[in-house]
Amino acid sequence: MEYITLKNTDIKVSRLCMGGCPMGGYGWGNVQENELIDAVNKALDIGVNFFDTAETYGLGQSEITLGKALGSRRDKAVISDKFGVHAMKGQPTFYDNSHDYIIEACEGSLKRLGTDYIDVYTVHYRDGKTPLCEVAETLDELKKQGKIRYAALSNIHEDDKAELESLKGRFVSFQDEYSLACRKNEKEMLDFAQNFSLTPLTWGSLGQGILTGKYNLDNVNFGADDRRSREIYVNFHGEKLKKNLEIVEVLKKISAEVGKSVSAVAIRFILDFLPDSVVITGIKRPSQLLSNAEALDWHLSAQQIKMLDDISK
Repeated sequence: MEYITLKNTDIKVSRLCMGGCPMGGYGWGNVQENELIDAVNKALDIGVNFFDTAETYGLGQSEITLGKALGSRRDKAVISDKFGVHAMKGQPTFYDNSHDYIIEACEGSLKRLGTDYIDVYTVHYRDGKTPLCEVAETLDELKKQGKIRYAALSNIHEDDKAELESLKGRFVSFQDEYSLACRKNEKEMLDFAQNFSLTPLTWGSLGQGILTGKYNLDNVNFGADDRRSREIYVNFHGEKLKKNLEIVEVLKKISAEVGKSVSAVAIRFILDFLPDSVVITGIKRPSQLLSNAEALDWHLSAQQIKMLDDISK
């Protein structure tokens, strides 16, 4: 297992993080609670200690399932939870970073997780009106109360830099979409990692599954219960799908060379290309976890990195 210490913390985490979006039980096809629980326990068994969730995943169901799965092993896990997406069934969803909402959201997450602290509490999305310094002050309150250990950011971009300048050291990590199928955020991710003392965490690391090698032009007809059927999930539609399958062919070639799964090669590219990064991958069952964990404790050759770099640019 590979571990790094999150910037500005004493927390040591595995470079593979189990993503909890599928735990919400919504929009990812067939998801079984028993398989999710088995996957969490298998993760801990093999040394994966980092788990990412959010209050909005399944309107809290992801947190409930993760808390149930961890049970008495809570102290072996590092939980990253996210707030800021105000979602209620049957009502419009909006972003909210206000003081009162953050306090309320944290209390709700603690209850659903069945824990009295969250290791890394993350601003899921900025709300466009609450200054980041005010958000940081609210998070400091929660730290002093022992309800969170550290604060983090997600989906931050160029426009956030000015506010971050005066807050260096107050946040420990940041999340953004990054994979061989989505490299549009690469320059910003490297910039934030190098200049703002933040550990990069990648989501969408397997392009919502297109980089696992399981799909082709004939089997991407997802059901209505799978969000990937919608054209907004561009990795599975049109010219983008065709380009992604070209990337997958290179992944398969390297997979055969190194004796690792296709998904492991896709993950290894991120681990080698983004220094000190953590890769988040959504997991539905233990077999997916084990396939992804093959990415750890080895490196791609310079030639293999170049092949993947060239085909995915």
